[in-house]
Amino acid sequence: MKPIRVGLVADPASPTDMARGMIDLRPPDGEDRDGWDIEVVSEPFTLGYEDVDTALARLRVRARQHEWDLVIGVTELPLRNDDGRYLLAAIDPERQTAVLSLPALGGLRVHARARHAVQGLVSGMTQPDAHDEDRMPLPGLSGRGRVLLGMVLANRPWLLATGLKSALVAALATGAVATVDSTVWLLAGSLSWWRLGIATVASIAIVIGWIVIDGELWDRPASHSAEARERSRLYNTSTLLTLTIGVLICYLALYVVNLAWALFILDPAVMSESTGTSLGYGDLFVLVWFVASAATLGGALGTGLESDAAIRAAAYSKREEERRARLAGE
Repeated sequence: MKPIRVGLVADPASPTDMARGMIDLRPPDGEDRDGWDIEVVSEPFTLGYEDVDTALARLRVRARQHEWDLVIGVTELPLRNDDGRYLLAAIDPERQTAVLSLPALGGLRVHARARHAVQGLVSGMTQPDAHDEDRMPLPGLSGRGRVLLGMVLANRPWLLATGLKSALVAALATGAVATVDSTVWLLAGSLSWWRLGIATVASIAIVIGWIVIDGELWDRPASHSAEARERSRLYNTSTLLTLTIGVLICYLALYVVNLAWALFILDPAVMSESTGTSLGYGDLFVLVWFVASAATLGGALGTGLESDAAIRAAAYSKREEERRARLAGE
């Protein structure tokens, strides 16, 4: 007998990479001795505003076109049931169709969990007693947190620095100049710990706000329905968390570079003579803290020059726009 032909229709980018790593999946021991023949197709098959049934229907069309025995959609979008609960997967065994939501897997060991989930879905749909349509919901509030974590990590916030190249260069230049300015030494020494903390939070918040405004990353509900408002809240929360993590990484990198520069170029004894106060190497850490906050604000202006995909990728709403455009073209 021929092996079962399995189609994996995956959203572009990360979901496609994940799906291509599953072409070697095999049936669990003792099942489907003829094996599986897995084919991967990269294309957006569902949008955030569509229901699960629409996604399954589109997948069935793809299955007929490619002559697959069964098909599984792998999407980076969150899926919701009619009762509002988030779904890990939706299955229609009778039509040999299923869709898997990657964010519902959480943020840890996603590749391994996705492989296990796809293997379970294929194995379940090949069973002769599988006839009823099924939904696999996540538990209430913890389910929403799990989906949100999965969305944030799917955005890969650690790569945001590649989209802020101009801002980082501007911030490093600002920090290098400010580090050797005696006025900055005096100002940094006069600030209390709580003022330095507020400066840090304010500088990071301003950069995030500027990126959101400049990149038009804020998602607005497509309608006044509760579902549309919830989707926008989820998208915007994931965008803000992604940007916060990314900017924090940039801030820490800026601090480390400026600290190395300060330790190399500055002599506390010379600084003490210039300011008329007693300064030591410990004061350099405070100075660099203040300089990092000031340089972050200066570098924020550089983000207006960026058009890198890493910034757009921080927002699910932007990727949804790309899905709409591509599906409209088709």
